[in-house]
Amino acid sequence: MRPLWRAGWMGLSCCIAGMTVAAWSQQGGAGAAPGAQTPNPVLKQRQATRPKNMVIPDGTIQLNVVVTDAAGKPVMDLQPWDLKLLDNGKPGKILSFKKFDGVQVMPQPPVEVILVMDMVNLPFQQVAIVRQEVDQYLRRNGGHLEQPVSVILLTDKGIRVQPRPSQDGNAVAQVVHGIEGNIRTLDPAMGAYGALERLQLSVKQMATIAENEASKPGRKLLIWLGPGWPLLTRPDVGYYSQREQDRYFATIVELSRSLREAQIAVYSVGPVLNDSETRIFEYQAYVKGVKNANDAGTPNLALGVLAEQTGGRVMTPDNDMSVQIARCVAEANAYYRIGFDPPAAGHADEYHELKLVADRPGLTVRTTTGYYDEPAGAATGAQ
Repeated sequence: MRPLWRAGWMGLSCCIAGMTVAAWSQQGGAGAAPGAQTPNPVLKQRQATRPKNMVIPDGTIQLNVVVTDAAGKPVMDLQPWDLKLLDNGKPGKILSFKKFDGVQVMPQPPVEVILVMDMVNLPFQQVAIVRQEVDQYLRRNGGHLEQPVSVILLTDKGIRVQPRPSQDGNAVAQVVHGIEGNIRTLDPAMGAYGALERLQLSVKQMATIAENEASKPGRKLLIWLGPGWPLLTRPDVGYYSQREQDRYFATIVELSRSLREAQIAVYSVGPVLNDSETRIFEYQAYVKGVKNANDAGTPNLALGVLAEQTGGRVMTPDNDMSVQIARCVAEANAYYRIGFDPPAAGHADEYHELKLVADRPGLTVRTTTGYYDEPAGAATGAQ
């Protein structure tokens, strides 16, 4: 009998050229006439060259680093010699060092906040809660947002994108208010098939976002509003064929690279769900980087895994999501940006585990936890 997993999996890949999204604006959202057709522009693919205002030595990898104390407050008085970089356990040399304290030195361009409203994986009864909490966050402080915010709506038809980020929270809230109720066709009651389709769709659209954002300079906080997609561990799916594992590994490599190049830190924020509806912290068994295809599987693509690996956070489920969003956004402007040269890679897609250690007790350091490198001369696009 052909395994259910193989029948449903259509070869997930992050080679997503040609995928489209519906333009989403106040005119095409809140103010569109019934039955009006909105255009479907193709998201621009990232270019092989870096943006002109990103002066980065060839081969240098850049990392954004958040350092907090035991109370969770940012620590901004570190110097380069206070940080120790380990690449596959071996000391690495920090070649560039820049600090943004959010007061005297602000990042330019400003850090963008991307709110992804996940209508695919949220239980239907929780959708209204998410919309209400997003609206509450956007309208706080009279609608004056600390950071430029853009909203992406994920449905079973793909993603709808607010055309440009804005610091006018009231205007963005009007866009959110204009979202029509969404009745999912990918329902949890569909069992393994439905879970598989939700996973495929979610990961592909995360890749779409990362590819598009990689063409834009600056740091971004991607706050995923929802429990994330199904984990689908081996007991859920049976066995993996070698071909499937090769595909998973290729997806892991490309998504990891795109998120790093886009300077995206992923944050997971979701409402409280029943235990039967979510296994949110099971991802922790899969946060370690995948070195080869034989170790690759769908749990390595879980939302929580991406959050940990990009230096973001998985927030404890809480129905007071507006507060959780604000806590994530509070980390936008206080961070360090460092650069280092990776050692020569011995083979394609060579995984390197990264660790930054602060030479001071009681500090937590969050940054990208690993990267995939290529031998000299390999064509990989922008670093």
